[in-house]
Amino acid sequence: MDVAAPRKIIHVDMDAFFASVEQRDDPTLRGRPVAVGHAASRGVVAAASYEARKFGVRSAMPSSTALRKCPELIFTPPRFEVYRAVSAQIHAIFADYTPLIEPLSLDEAYLDVTANIRGRPTASATAEEIRARILEETGLTASAGVSYNKFLAKLASDQRKPNGQFVVPPGRGEAFVEVLPVKRFHGVGPVTAEKMNRLGIETGADLKRQSLAFLQHHFGKSGAWYHGVARGEDHRPVNPDRERKSSGSETTFASDLVDPAAIEAGLDEMADDVWAWCETAGSFGRTVTVKIKWADFQQSTRSRSFNEPVASRARLREIARLLARSLYPPTRGVRLVGVTLSNLEKASPGLSSGASGASPGELAL
Repeated sequence: MDVAAPRKIIHVDMDAFFASVEQRDDPTLRGRPVAVGHAASRGVVAAASYEARKFGVRSAMPSSTALRKCPELIFTPPRFEVYRAVSAQIHAIFADYTPLIEPLSLDEAYLDVTANIRGRPTASATAEEIRARILEETGLTASAGVSYNKFLAKLASDQRKPNGQFVVPPGRGEAFVEVLPVKRFHGVGPVTAEKMNRLGIETGADLKRQSLAFLQHHFGKSGAWYHGVARGEDHRPVNPDRERKSSGSETTFASDLVDPAAIEAGLDEMADDVWAWCETAGSFGRTVTVKIKWADFQQSTRSRSFNEPVASRARLREIARLLARSLYPPTRGVRLVGVTLSNLEKASPGLSSGASGASPGELAL
């Protein structure tokens, strides 16, 4: 029986993408610790340059914590329209080599170059050429992992960061995985890694020693995935039709709010952010979710789904407000609000304002 040839998969990951764009565009920031975000006491770091990471500054870290770790940290406000434009440049480069591109975010993607357009003899050579073109055309560096499946390629792209490349060839995947800590595995978050550690599973080798039944008992449906990746196995194809399933935006207020009008003004702003993305992407959703984080860090969410996509920005604002009002009157200060639109589907920009699938009366909660 014929054995299929191994796939040639590249995972390209831009180096400190947002921060690197800011350093590229402002020469005074080069070589200095930079955080994309806001320095306000309630701000959060969206991205950190490698100079900042040396001090322990990381994305999603409170700005106040980041400044304690690095008093010389320079904050720059995010410019998402610029990041999207640069990402489009990078994806145009990818398309010169393969139509099989699976974006994961603005700054990373999988490429299947088994049959690459330019006929390069190896995936490694293809990755080197792509990285060189990204540097030449955008002034930014990228790291790449090359292997015969997506799981290994993603792990490999972290091995030589920043501005590096690492190859895991056929026959070497299992040995490569064995020596890595499970907390580095894609799909193993901090909570799962901690649970694995309590079970005596700290490395890929430890994971490989567990039976499928043991892993399914402790991790349910994910058990089969962990059993496979511990052996370097991942049969998922690169999916060029992978679509984003939701659009969300959230903000942390400078001080805790109790005034419903002020809270809803924040919700309106987040709804506007979400709607702007939907209009750009041409995707509209049927499920609206509102998140509220209280002053004591407890979190409440309210969600509502409709038969048809929400049809306008005003309608999205209205639904978000009504969902939030189910939590009134606020008994504690509100620290953060967020709005997410999910169950996205491609739709005509000319949707009528009545297409949200429910009248205002039906939205009462």
